[in-house]
Amino acid sequence: MDLISGTPFWPLRNGLLGTYPALQQPTECHVLVLGAGITGALVAWHLAEAGVDVVVVDKRDVATGSTSASTCLLQYEVDTPLHRLVHLVGEDHAVRAYRACHAALGKIARIDRRLGGQHGFRRTESLQGASRAAHVPGLQREVALRRRHGFDVDWWSRAQLARLSTLPYAGALLARDAAQIDAHRFTHSLLRATVARGARVYDRTQITRSAAHRRGLTLHTDRGLKIRARHLVVATGYETAPYLADALTTLMGTYALVTEPSAEFAGWPGERLIWETARPYVYLRRTDDGRAIIGGYDEATADPRRRDALLTRKTALLARRFRQLLPEAPCEVAFSWGGTFAETPDGLPYIGAHPRVPHATFALGYGGNGITFSVIAAEIIRDLVCEGRSRDAELFRFDRAATPAPPHTSPSAGR
Repeated sequence: MDLISGTPFWPLRNGLLGTYPALQQPTECHVLVLGAGITGALVAWHLAEAGVDVVVVDKRDVATGSTSASTCLLQYEVDTPLHRLVHLVGEDHAVRAYRACHAALGKIARIDRRLGGQHGFRRTESLQGASRAAHVPGLQREVALRRRHGFDVDWWSRAQLARLSTLPYAGALLARDAAQIDAHRFTHSLLRATVARGARVYDRTQITRSAAHRRGLTLHTDRGLKIRARHLVVATGYETAPYLADALTTLMGTYALVTEPSAEFAGWPGERLIWETARPYVYLRRTDDGRAIIGGYDEATADPRRRDALLTRKTALLARRFRQLLPEAPCEVAFSWGGTFAETPDGLPYIGAHPRVPHATFALGYGGNGITFSVIAAEIIRDLVCEGRSRDAELFRFDRAATPAPPHTSPSAGR
């Protein structure tokens, strides 16, 4: 699948951070991780840290799929607000999922430090604006529910927003726990550390077919080679069709742009992440080299050609929205791109085994929380491989029941 349109910022900024060979001979391993983006890298790192014999393969170069197109906002909020998620999966399930995402922020911080801390990671706060007055009651219910469950949130009135920013929202939910990172650089550091632990990484190696047997799987590559593994981890993001035929998700297109650097972005409320309740909606963040990123205006299409054709128009719309939110700030477009992502009915990922795919687990961190979900997936999969069980696996299992969220009531994915 063609996952990206245009010119993603991170690979151009970072350059070629590492290269890996294509697989040139048959090999065996305990766990084969399919996918060398942020999800596969986190899974492989956790497994290698636990002493598991790991091989990672990707049909592309490392971190050049969806990871390179991420805007890299790190939030514990899932795409479905907590007060709606409660009605979809139950209060205990919903709160546990939110707490797992909240805990993942601290885990990313610790991994970042272990790997040298050169990945643009920064703790910050998140501000979700009520785009219309009609959205205020729902956002206030969200504040009350999160407070009741111990999340550190506050309510900003329209007057407070006007004092501290140029944002035109009717009110806003302030979440004090959020962060941002450069996922492209982080992925390369994870894979280097994984190789140092004895793992093997091969890019430009495509799996063409696989066959399960009693003791594991045999996978065949496009060069006619075989990989024998006891266990397969599928971390291919939105390209799972060869391994999982179920129509579990809805594919969407999303867009982003990065500005030229500026000494100041007047009207921005500190350096907080910004997002909103409108549909179509946008989200914004700052970079550590003085730029701003705005993304969103998702499009309901799985066709890469249509996504590509819309890039110029979507870039113009994002730039216009930036100027509406921050009329005193510069917005000179430097890079813009589009990408594909997927939504699930309840906004939670699918992590774990599927009854019709033996010897395999899936790490499908769909939606706008792919990085935080990937940390959760890495821990669950490590525990399943090493101990045969995981406390949080039930939260994200394939057979959970969820009613689709009502349309046009909560932000969609793609952050």
